[in-house]
Amino acid sequence: MPGRLSHIDWLSLPLPAQSIMPHRPDNAFVRDQLALRARHVNSAPERTDGAYVLYWMQSTHRFEDNWALRYATRAADRLGLPLLIHQGLDPTYEHANDRIHSFILHNARELATRAESLGLHYQFVLRRRRDDDRRTVDRLAARAALVVTDDFPTAGIAERTARFAARIEGRLVAVESHAIVPAALFVKEEWAARTLRPKVMGHLDHALTSVDDAPPRVALPDALWHSLDVDRLDLTRCDLSAEIARCEIDHSVPPAPLPSGRRAALARLDAFCRGVLRDYDTRRSEPADAEGSSRLSPYLHFGQLSAAAVARAAIDAVGRAAAERFLDELVTWRELSLNFCLRNARFRTLDALPDWVHRTMRTHAADPREATYSLEQLERAETHHPLWNAAQRELVATGVIHNVMRMYWGKSVLTWSASYADAMRHLIALNDKWALDGRDPSSYGGIQWCFGKFDRPWGERPVWGTIRSMSLERAYKKFDAAAYERRWNGESLGL
Repeated sequence: MPGRLSHIDWLSLPLPAQSIMPHRPDNAFVRDQLALRARHVNSAPERTDGAYVLYWMQSTHRFEDNWALRYATRAADRLGLPLLIHQGLDPTYEHANDRIHSFILHNARELATRAESLGLHYQFVLRRRRDDDRRTVDRLAARAALVVTDDFPTAGIAERTARFAARIEGRLVAVESHAIVPAALFVKEEWAARTLRPKVMGHLDHALTSVDDAPPRVALPDALWHSLDVDRLDLTRCDLSAEIARCEIDHSVPPAPLPSGRRAALARLDAFCRGVLRDYDTRRSEPADAEGSSRLSPYLHFGQLSAAAVARAAIDAVGRAAAERFLDELVTWRELSLNFCLRNARFRTLDALPDWVHRTMRTHAADPREATYSLEQLERAETHHPLWNAAQRELVATGVIHNVMRMYWGKSVLTWSASYADAMRHLIALNDKWALDGRDPSSYGGIQWCFGKFDRPWGERPVWGTIRSMSLERAYKKFDAAAYERRWNGESLGL
């Protein structure tokens, strides 16, 4: 049966007849990490007639701190074969739009410009229309000894990987690179941050061990590169805006102003570490403070920057103790959400909530609502409350909502929908369509938290029941909500 590689499995993988290269002399840390993070998606053997190892890049859009790329590189060295890195983008994912396409493509351009200097062979294929060629990866897999891809539970990647595994004849291995501490260490669903925190933090220092990466030992021959049946996008020369305009996607969601790519992510990380990090515990609670949070979530979602790199930079900048609050958000809460999405297939529905939430929702399902809004009204920020409208406008304009306002934004929709199920659907639709960090485990974890996930019962209230309530009116006493309103309800938008 397909399954995760044990430590012994990794060390004893059989060498095909044509193998001429020994194992790369990695230390025990790398071997153990790869064994924990890798799983066989199918039970097919490696192909002895393969011309290369294929790494299908799906969610980890980077070359550094990429455990799937590390696995693929070591497999290629073991087999004495070259490595081919393939990334593609098509118009069929849910909420496919200019914002998501643009963020992915601009990062891909940066990857393409850096690949050769790193000794890597990277290609990108853009499928513009739904009826365009759908089998590029299948043809590449047919010539591969082994296919390696990213293990990721959301954004449709897990489902796409499973379908692909059932179609191909060779072995498919999925490798998890999202978490700092391997998610496989936590085999059951964790119920709260307090249950995961001591476990994950106990592994953090070890998991942050740096790894010296090296390119594959065997280069991909030019003749093989040119023989591949692939319509590559020339990322260094093409007009990306024109290419996006040709795609059969939602053009009503424009690109966000946030620059994409590793350079932009590292610049933002450096500014955060040199600036607000020392005061993060206090400034993070002020939505009007544009620099008060890290604003790294889009880069982390698309895998343009690793959480491990962020944690190392934070600790190097201010020390472990001073960075503890930020690390709790980056590690405990982020990996709690990953654990949730990996261990609970119902992560997009009310079915994922604990029993006490279902009991209180049944009790209060018929309670009168202060107001009810359709998805379209919410999307257009047409509610009675200016503070909520400001948060929605920030999302539409920038692709993110300040962390504090995102909680008020989500909690309010719970009380402004005809049913709790409608509220869940509305929040997921708004977030997945407009947020640059939408379709992410942390997004689903955050939305579910609004309904009581990872929490406990509180005092009984209409509509809320015993779910923790958050009042937009009380927000004015906690931070400068008026300044936040002014910023997003007219002044900066020219309204």
